[in-house]
Amino acid sequence: MKYSSELIQTMRQALETVMANVPAHQSVFGLKAAVAECILKAAAHGQTSYDGLVTSASDQVQAIVAMLT
Repeated sequence: MKYSSELIQTMRQALETVMANVPAHQSVFGLKAAVAECILKAAAHGQTSYDGLVTSASDQVQAIVAMLT
């Protein structure tokens, strides 16, 4: 899938925001990559707003942490 440079920047900002809100004890190996994948999937399904991407990824952090530990 091809994304505009603006959307890529929005996805990067969303990823950094989500990761900044993850408590240190939950920051497990592979978490950032999994969150990035979640953001990419949300964008592929039409979610293109910063707030929407942050919400989509934030809602999945606990499940991702549980899967990776």
